[in-house]
Parts: sequence; structure tokens; C-alpha cells
Amino acid sequence: MDAPYLDTDADQLCFSLELDERPALAEHETTVGGLDVRLRLLGASHQVFAGPVRETVACLLGSVKGLPGTYTRQLPGWNYDFTADTRRLDPAAFSGLVAEIRRQVAGNPDSLCGIFPGSPEALTAVVVEPADGPPGGGLVWRTWHTYPQHGRIVSTYTRLEAR
Repeated sequence: MDAPYLDTDADQLCFSLELDERPALAEHETTVGGLDVRLRLLGASHQVFAGPVRETVACLLGSVKGLPGTYTRQLPGWNYDFTADTRRLDPAAFSGLVAEIRRQVAGNPDSLCGIFPGSPEALTAVVVEPADGPPGGGLVWRTWHTYPQHGRIVSTYTRLEAR
């Protein structure tokens, strides 16, 4: 991607379900499990719009920094569950995990990945899949935000399930 990394450290990321569209560097619209989904990469990470959800994980000025380890919310007709994990890895483990993320994205047409200038390991990636159960019953998506300069990877897992 021809854009600088705006979130330069995992600790700068924030979480919101309340934001409208932010300026996107890349976007992919798809239908997964009967639901329309928009995957969006920002200069400051990602947005996923699916059903009633507008999930944003990004560097947001004026917001409380840090991601919740877990977050659960009931939305009209839906259950939303979010988890986030930040890991610091040695260089070999970091490179191996980034390679695995790139393989997962390459093997899934319902994904989006952006590689930022400065390192082929500086990326933001989103992969969405149908949740177990009947069509239209829900989605799961995983995201990764990598920070090679610090050897840190933020991974999130979200489950949106119809009630």
C-alpha cells in the first residue's frame, strides 16, 4: 500500500462499534454466509461492517488507547463477541507468523490484506468466514495488525451470531 502506517505501535489501537466510515486505503465488499460484509483497511488499521456491526480497530485521536481483551454486546437479533490479543515475538517467530497470515489471506477470497511501506512484514489483514450453523446464522472474522519494528502482532477474533 502506498500509505504510511498511522498506528505505529500496538498500544495506540482503540476499539469502537459506534463509528461511521473512516477514509479507507482499500475496501472489499463480499457476501459471506448470506450476509453482506465490507472489509476496510485504514491508514490506522481496519473496519468491518457486517449486519448491524460497524467494528473499528484503529488509532483514533481523542479515544482511550488499548483494546479490550474481550467485549460482548447484544444487538437487535444478534450476539457480538470480540477478543483481542497482543503478542511480542522473537524475529524468527514473528516472520513465521506473518508468513502464515499471508497464506491464510491468499487462500480466502473473503479477505483483505494491506502491506505498508518500510517492511514486507508490516501489514493489516482481515479474513471473514461463515459461522458454524445455518446460512445467515452468523460470521466470524479474524484480523491481524503487525508491528515489525517492535516484534508485536495484534490479533482479533470476532463472532457475530444471530439469536
